[in-house]
Amino acid sequence: MKVIILAGGYGSRLSEETTQRPKPMVEIGGRPILWHIMKLFGAHGLTDFIVCVGYKGFMIKEYFANLPLHAGDVTVDLAKGEVAYHDARREPWRVTLVDTGEATMTGGRLKRIRRWLDAAEPFCMTYGDGLADIDVTGLVAFHKAHGRAATITAVAPPGRYGALDLGDDDRVQRFVEKPPGDRSLINGGFFVLEPKVLDRIAGDETPFEAEPLESLARDGELVAFRHAGFWAAMDTLRDRNHLEALWASGQAPWAMWEPDR
Repeated sequence: MKVIILAGGYGSRLSEETTQRPKPMVEIGGRPILWHIMKLFGAHGLTDFIVCVGYKGFMIKEYFANLPLHAGDVTVDLAKGEVAYHDARREPWRVTLVDTGEATMTGGRLKRIRRWLDAAEPFCMTYGDGLADIDVTGLVAFHKAHGRAATITAVAPPGRYGALDLGDDDRVQRFVEKPPGDRSLINGGFFVLEPKVLDRIAGDETPFEAEPLESLARDGELVAFRHAGFWAAMDTLRDRNHLEALWASGQAPWAMWEPDR
């Protein structure tokens, strides 16, 4: 099964980082967040990726083209024009990098990579800025069991501020640090889709989260896989610093693979 990662947007809310590089290349623990996302899927045996690039996409292409340089020691023989890699840990990934345009919306990016898909096989799709300890194997099994065109992951958004629990006499009973939001669920950004879903995308200007998903819901073709564990989107510098702190602690919830730092 292929994994599609949307990695072409501008990431304007993280401009402290994204003026210099595309958002999926912003680093957590010295590795692009894109690497973390791919390691997450790889831990579930999904290693065939299609990365939809756009804004500064050449940086993502160069990263993967030069990944052996980052993964171990190297000897460059200038006289012979040869490069030898030593003890490089090679990821078992097949990565297809497709330029889907700088201004293309999320749905348009999906439609542009249709020719790279197997028409008879569902695929996973996610964004290049979100991490979770999601059971990808369970997500795929859920999708197949329900037999619908699309499966979305539903998550409870984390609370941003602490909350006060007040008694009837206005005395503070307790302080709850960053509780979950209300009981509403949001799009967690991890999907399993049948290729026919792409027929619902008009073109480059179509956000996948608008009419395509809305029409799937109206037609009863969209089911939700509930994820109650860790989930975080890297939208701002605050979010990036939070993820960095989790990684530095050695207890990043999304790191469900064997450590190889």
